[in-house]
Amino acid sequence: MTEHETYLRGPVVVFGTGLLGTSIGLGLSHRGLQVLLSDPSPSSLAVAVDIGAGTPLKDSPGVWPELVVVAAPPDVCAAVVADALERFPAAVVVDVSSVKGAILRELEALSARNHLDLSRYVGTHPMAGRERAGAVSARGELFNAMPWVVCPHQGSTTAAIQVAQNLALDLGGLLSRFSPEEHDEAVALVSHFPQMMSSLVAARLQEAAPHALSLAGNGLRDVTRIAASDPSMWVPIMAANAESIVGILHAVHEDLIKLIGTLDAPAAPGASLAMAKVISAGNAGQARIPGKHGGPAQPYAWLSVLVADEPGQIAQLLTEIGEIGVNLEDLRLDHSSGLNAGIVEISVLPAKRDLLIDELTVRGWKVLQ
Repeated sequence: MTEHETYLRGPVVVFGTGLLGTSIGLGLSHRGLQVLLSDPSPSSLAVAVDIGAGTPLKDSPGVWPELVVVAAPPDVCAAVVADALERFPAAVVVDVSSVKGAILRELEALSARNHLDLSRYVGTHPMAGRERAGAVSARGELFNAMPWVVCPHQGSTTAAIQVAQNLALDLGGLLSRFSPEEHDEAVALVSHFPQMMSSLVAARLQEAAPHALSLAGNGLRDVTRIAASDPSMWVPIMAANAESIVGILHAVHEDLIKLIGTLDAPAAPGASLAMAKVISAGNAGQARIPGKHGGPAQPYAWLSVLVADEPGQIAQLLTEIGEIGVNLEDLRLDHSSGLNAGIVEISVLPAKRDLLIDELTVRGWKVLQ
């Protein structure tokens, strides 16, 4: 395809102008497709329209969309999908909720009463987001190179599945195909459970003394980053996927009981080995997370560079690393307590570490090894 070609023909109707719905509207509108928006909140709809995500659906009566995208919370998603299937009898209807099984079960119950044409329905889930919700946080490029899971049910037609896949492809997503049950088990482990644990860790900080928090580094920030997520978004997700999440929490509960027993008597025979096994099991699990470009994780080498807290310093550092001819694998930024400086943590291939240290030192950078 050329830059302006699309797999979808349109029009596309988007119900829900939060972060995902508005980002979908922006991305498709930028590709030249007609996008029509609807939301129960007039202010949210107005923001989405103002930033170019589409035009109000109410201004286009009699439209015959190719695709309807439901970007509604899990607790109301099935009802909106059912309404869309009845309202637009020629359209494929997809949802982008982060749970699939509960929505499908509710739709099947609704269909038993109202004879919905579920053959035109396909569940999907773009694995992309931000800590902040709402149309004002939307980005048309939000889905570029991000996983987009298509979860057809047994009755989904081949044509409907293809339209659902076309949506992901037009927005730059990386297609995966799961059953609804496989999807919910997977996201419980890699998304919903981490959110719960991050929130639980961050909650322990509420009564912490300021002088204790002044010692916080990147480790704590990494663990608690997603604890800043919107509760109104997560409560329906937790409820809808509770069965999958609670099984993982029970397993962690057992691990915690064992660890507490070990730490109650840290000098007892076998306690050191038990503690080491906890950390080693974490090492093994962390190593299974896919690395750069989705391949196996690699053991990169890290070094830290002290930079003055002044405009242009980080840009200058990155420019000089490029001049040296070393490719960055990862980068993190921390702040030095008590100094008007920052610390840039750089990840490179192990074979390039010594070269980079020597070259940066010659150029006047302070490298912390």
